[in-house]
Amino acid sequence: MEEEIKKDPTVKEQEANDCGDEGVDGEHAAADTENEGAAEPGAGEENPAEGSSEAESAEEGAAGTEENPEQGSDKKDGLFKKKKKDKKDEQIEDLQDRLKRQMAEFDNFRKRSEREKSQMFDMGAKTIVEKFLPVIDNFERGLAAVPEEQKEDAFIVGMDKVYRQMLTELEAVGVKTIETAGQVFDPEFHNAVMQVEDESLESGTIAQELQKGYMYKDSVIRHSMVSVVN
Repeated sequence: MEEEIKKDPTVKEQEANDCGDEGVDGEHAAADTENEGAAEPGAGEENPAEGSSEAESAEEGAAGTEENPEQGSDKKDGLFKKKKKDKKDEQIEDLQDRLKRQMAEFDNFRKRSEREKSQMFDMGAKTIVEKFLPVIDNFERGLAAVPEEQKEDAFIVGMDKVYRQMLTELEAVGVKTIETAGQVFDPEFHNAVMQVEDESLESGTIAQELQKGYMYKDSVIRHSMVSVVN
């Protein structure tokens, strides 16, 4: 019995070693738990740092938003501001303005000179026509005095053709006779030299034409000399 109770020394050493190992393992486990506990506060300390970085970024964003309105206002001001013209552009505009004015003045001068030239030509033509009117009157008087039996003579026929040709040429340049037959007396075109009694005509009507009147375009060269019914 004593031999069974007694144990082998080697067995005792193994048990001691096993106990020692368990103690060591326990110590290691406790140390690990302590290390983990120490590590957790460290992780907690990193969060405030991250929070501070986020706060700084938020402040920078706010500052950016404060600067953005000023930049926007500067852009708007830049859009509405008038660009300053260069000296070359101003010179070009000045030259263009002068050119337009000179062209307008030249156009007015051209029109005025044409009008004056036309007036001078009309005055000259009117003067020449006035000098030819007595010649036409003499042709009319001479042809009216030819007897009926001599109107077929070659000389009389030739004179009549010359007279008609003169009237045609005067009419081509704008000369025409003033109508009097059956017309009411108009002092702008007629010159009354006598009054006559005629029951067949109304008062103020032209009874007879004593001398032909002529017009050059729209102006009267010579008034018609007439007799008017009283």
